Amino acid sequence: MYTVLVIDDSPSMRRILKDMVNSIDEFEVIADAMDAYDAREKIKQYEPDLVTIDINMPKMDGVTFLRNLMRLHPMPAVVVSGESVRGNDIFDDGAVGFIPKPETGESMIKFQERIKDTLLNLTFLLKRYTLKKPKPLKKPKKSTSNEIEYKVHPDEVIKSYPATFPGSRLIAIGSSTGGVESLLKVFRKLPKNLPPIVITQHIPYGFSSSFAQRLNANSEVTVHEAKEGMILENSHAYLAPGNMHLTIDKRRDGKYVTRLLDTKKVSHHKPSVDVLFRSINNSVGSSAMAVMMTGMGDDGTIAMKELYDNGAYTVAQNKESCVVFGMPAKAIEANAVKDIIHLEEIADYIIEFSKGKRRK
Repeated sequence: MYTVLVIDDSPSMRRILKDMVNSIDEFEVIADAMDAYDAREKIKQYEPDLVTIDINMPKMDGVTFLRNLMRLHPMPAVVVSGESVRGNDIFDDGAVGFIPKPETGESMIKFQERIKDTLLNLTFLLKRYTLKKPKPLKKPKKSTSNEIEYKVHPDEVIKSYPATFPGSRLIAIGSSTGGVESLLKVFRKLPKNLPPIVITQHIPYGFSSSFAQRLNANSEVTVHEAKEGMILENSHAYLAPGNMHLTIDKRRDGKYVTRLLDTKKVSHHKPSVDVLFRSINNSVGSSAMAVMMTGMGDDGTIAMKELYDNGAYTVAQNKESCVVFGMPAKAIEANAVKDIIHLEEIADYIIEFSKGKRRK
């Protein structure tokens, strides 16, 4: 169980956040604070695993408090504030997530979904910040079948029509829990002059832009947060936004272009690896390389099998180097993988594929 300190000057917002966070099995609000000075004492008293911080607070604004917190008592901090403060500054100051407060007339259900998605996607970071092992979930889900279950199948969002003629090479990567640091390790080793790379990482809303910039700063490859209609270029990579499905379409002139879908979650996620990989199979087919990296769950298994069957080159990260051996394991179980490789080898395999080589 991860403990949370909620910091907000509004009593009603503190109550709302407390109820919403407590509804998530892995999290419990241990205390709340009305301002930065109250929060400082509560942190000393309760030693929470995570704090949520509002920006607009009396006595000391949230950004100043965040900077002081990272300097004096570094710990995971999520900013929960108005959309107007969204930007990269809060991540540069040490925040690991951003959750915009509900706009006028917006459903509180959507706000609750943002909170849940953000916190659950940060559990891999929390494990590194706390010495406590999470307790079992309050309501464990019992599996009654060995079959993979999907709340929403990719067919409901993107239809399958596999490419039958080879096109230009393209590399697609899917990752989730543990993927942020693992992708950084891969990108640090990648040179220029590679085919375009597209990435779906399960990431909280508001964090994908900062993460794309972090990848860009640590690689010779130019990394973007994907936007609608971007033409894919060699030596460039495109990261799915934290609240949209990323897909790739092939134009009549043979160029690949990004398309963003604001639809329902697929395989429990948005963005979904299944959606990205299926679009790659539809547009690139056998000319694609798909890489399944560390992550919890089974997102990507359906579409990776489609890529495999269509002649694409598919690889999965091995158990020893995964933070969570979930998504790669499911892909392997589905016979959707040609090679199983260590994290340290992924960059080398990408480079070899870009040169027209595939290891046997």
